[in-house]
Amino acid sequence: MCCEILVLYYSRHGATAAMANEIARGVHAVAGCEARVRTVPPIESGRADDATPPANGPPFAELGDLEACAGLALGSPTRFGNMAAPLKHFLDGSAAQWLSGALTGKPAGVFTSTGSLHGGQETTLLSMMLPLLHHGMLICGLPYSEKALHETTSGGTPYGPSHLAGSDSSQPLTAEEKQLCRALGSRLARLALQTRDSSC
Repeated sequence: MCCEILVLYYSRHGATAAMANEIARGVHAVAGCEARVRTVPPIESGRADDATPPANGPPFAELGDLEACAGLALGSPTRFGNMAAPLKHFLDGSAAQWLSGALTGKPAGVFTSTGSLHGGQETTLLSMMLPLLHHGMLICGLPYSEKALHETTSGGTPYGPSHLAGSDSSQPLTAEEKQLCRALGSRLARLALQTRDSSC
């Protein structure tokens, strides 16, 4: 039976989406694991937009994706040191999954992209951890045994992968940022396999 990791994100200019794809690559590198990449719609006038996802992008997430996953990677650009409203809106609707304990005991990690190096990367990552802790998830960061954490001059934290997109959001992911994204994906996949096997 395949162990599926949900890579769930919101992206405005594409940087967080690029990180999600690298995390998915890390998941796929672990035998027996697959990534399900999903996004959330933007919010217009205080409500979730009814627009369909772009033809060349992933589908919008459904709450059932949370229930079905064996692990979760959650990503958002920073908004004043916090996760973006569309992602929080989706999580705010997961009360039924909280009540049922659908995510309890599953591994989870977080990732973010910012316009400036000190633009709230770490606080955004921490803000995304809070609802996951309330859901009873097992938070997975990046250990300093990951060589890229010592070599990066842009994004990368022990709390999760991050990316410095620049003020115009035009900077591509660096080699170190890609490596840390893939490392998180692989780590989540291995942890999901371990937690699944220990519960059998």
